[in-house]
Amino acid sequence: MKIFESHRPEILLGQFLKATGLIGSGGEAKLFLSERTVMINRIVRTERGAKLHHGDIVSVEGDEWIIRHDT
Repeated sequence: MKIFESHRPEILLGQFLKATGLIGSGGEAKLFLSERTVMINRIVRTERGAKLHHGDIVSVEGDEWIIRHDT
């Protein structure tokens, strides 16, 4: 499992996908989410505006990240 460090208390799923390099721009998020299985805490999510918080686990086709908020 990889660790994703965020400087904000929450980050949007679309921002996360871009920050991890899974997509090149925010405009690609909708298409990416319609073509791939993305889960937050084992629940499939398709909205790029889904909010990620400290401790959330994001899974994208076998890769996993845990969200860490550094205070």
